[in-house]
Amino acid sequence: MPASQRGDNAQRDQNNDERMPRPAASARLRSARFAVTAAYAAQGLGYAVVVTSLPALKARQEVDDTVVSLIVLGVALMAALGSVIANAVAVRYGSRAALALGLIVQAVALPLIALPTPFAVFASAWAVFGIGLGCVDAAVAMQGVAVQRAYGRHLLGGFFAAATAAAIVGALLVSVVAASAVGAGIALTVAAAIAVAAAVVVVRLAQREVPIDEALPAAERSKLPRAGIWVFGLVILAVFVADSAVSTWSTVYLQDDLSALAWIAPLGYAAYQAVVLVTRLVTDRLVTVVGRARLVAIATTVSAIGCAMIALLPFPVAAVVGFALAGVSAGVLIPVTFGAAGELDPAHSDQVIARVNLFNYAGAILGAVVIGLLADAPGLGIAFLLPAAALVAVLLAVPRFRTRSEAPAA
Repeated sequence: MPASQRGDNAQRDQNNDERMPRPAASARLRSARFAVTAAYAAQGLGYAVVVTSLPALKARQEVDDTVVSLIVLGVALMAALGSVIANAVAVRYGSRAALALGLIVQAVALPLIALPTPFAVFASAWAVFGIGLGCVDAAVAMQGVAVQRAYGRHLLGGFFAAATAAAIVGALLVSVVAASAVGAGIALTVAAAIAVAAAVVVVRLAQREVPIDEALPAAERSKLPRAGIWVFGLVILAVFVADSAVSTWSTVYLQDDLSALAWIAPLGYAAYQAVVLVTRLVTDRLVTVVGRARLVAIATTVSAIGCAMIALLPFPVAAVVGFALAGVSAGVLIPVTFGAAGELDPAHSDQVIARVNLFNYAGAILGAVVIGLLADAPGLGIAFLLPAAALVAVLLAVPRFRTRSEAPAA
């Protein structure tokens, strides 16, 4: 039977399964769900601790903003390499091994970042952290899709919500220990310990899959749904253009361009993250009630309108509302897109997800760098038309999100 026909049959079986009642999850499956949730939480907390510790680490290393920007860019590039490594490990040993590896790499890098070391060691530690970051990004999505498939219902929204909630906890942790190099070191060490604990949980409890090298003959391993990978990858790219633009420039725009009061300026990003968390908490339910394609269309439209509001209404209140609306895309589209990508060809799910994940870092770089380049001319506010346009383009991909039950009758 041709690979394409097997993929169609697998997709049809999966869609049929979504409409059938499933028995209660076994204890092993519940344990795997807990392991994936722990990994998402460790990832969210670790990244938040790292980025919120940057000001203290910058002062300790005595470097300027340009050097910090180059470090952040390097982390994104190394994360892409980490995603490639996750794919290679998952193909040979399974996604459980790739996820544990990524968490351990992060646990090694975080204390090195915390220690007062020469700049070369400091920068190298960031590069190692980037590899671990990308490895976990890809592998935890692989595991999340595998557990979701085994459960027979949508779970990825909840997994990503765990990462968002943990990121808030990580930021609060850094705030509690104070913005000093010593305090940052304590927070980074705690994050490393949590990453180790999550790795142990993953090794013991995560979903055990037959690696692709064992499951498929050599001739079948490279037969991937490349068109679908590009479609869903470009959706992820568009979402992360918006996400990176808001994360990097929302406070700067409110404070410098709109002359908002000091206590108002951070509210744009706070509103954005709050909406991301809330929408992720309800996404799994909304997919079932609204339908995946319709939910993607609604979330994309709302966020595009939010970005347009930021660009066209130069008032602090309008900007904060716009940033909040922009959070709907990150809250809904990221988990839904990874779930849809994992269904393209279940036999190659890990390979597909690793490739789709690469678009994450391209979008993050574009959102941060291109918006910054446009800050002087035509201006930081108008520059938010770029993520608005990227999100509008996502509407072209909405038909690819339809399940068989949502497809129009012939």
